[in-house]
Amino acid sequence: MNWIDTHCHLDASEFDADRDAVVARARAQGLSQLVIPAVAPSNFDAVRELAHLHGFSYALGIHPLCTGALDEEASIEALHLALARYAGDPRLVAVGEIGLDHFVPGLDRDRQARFYARQLALARDFALPVLLHVRRSADHLLKHLRRCEVPGGIAHAFNGSRQQADSFVAMGFRLGFGGAMTFERALQIRRLAQELPPHALVLETDAPDIAPQWLYKTAAQREAGEAARNEPGELPRIAQSLAELRGMDVQSIAELTLANARAALPRLATLEDVVR
Repeated sequence: MNWIDTHCHLDASEFDADRDAVVARARAQGLSQLVIPAVAPSNFDAVRELAHLHGFSYALGIHPLCTGALDEEASIEALHLALARYAGDPRLVAVGEIGLDHFVPGLDRDRQARFYARQLALARDFALPVLLHVRRSADHLLKHLRRCEVPGGIAHAFNGSRQQADSFVAMGFRLGFGGAMTFERALQIRRLAQELPPHALVLETDAPDIAPQWLYKTAAQREAGEAARNEPGELPRIAQSLAELRGMDVQSIAELTLANARAALPRLATLEDVVR
């Protein structure tokens, strides 16, 4: 089976000690592609170099959680220059990770919105889809998308309402499902995974974050220093949860989500389709 992890922060420091082994385990599990999103200009080079080193793909963008510490004009200009410089790179598949975070307290929402709107405009100008960060912000994200049309993309780690999900899908977006879907108490996410139209679904890990249920650590374990690091190699087991929710076999889920990922991020279809 052939899998695409549509959202994996392979450049994260959590992988510094064994990144090559993490990639090898992912390959062994049948992953042909990872999409590695940037979060700020400081890691634009890192995600691009990793994508080229391992035959993966990448996105360039500024994460809403990073906006507070950045100079707005300099950061947007850096993104503009990078998108222009690598416009012909087939491994550059999206603008991302961008969006709005209305969950973390103390963030300047107006500042986030400015960064988001300006990055949508760049995605439109460079004809690239977007990878969206959605945390209690779906309606605001949609409002901006109606003002600035982009070539679709993925609403990453989606956890909104069915109405909001339908709105994203109607605008050409796919919705990312990962480790959160494996928790039996994640009723809304599991309901969406079960009921949304098949063409709306893509798989992701968000590794090293959003660990699936089988990697979860209790509060006591975390206090004792144990960490729950997610890996892209967990994707097929996450897919099994999706298969069970939808009453499908895993092979069908692999074929479906592969096609959906390529539809959401068309440049993926131009990359070599083999497990190395």
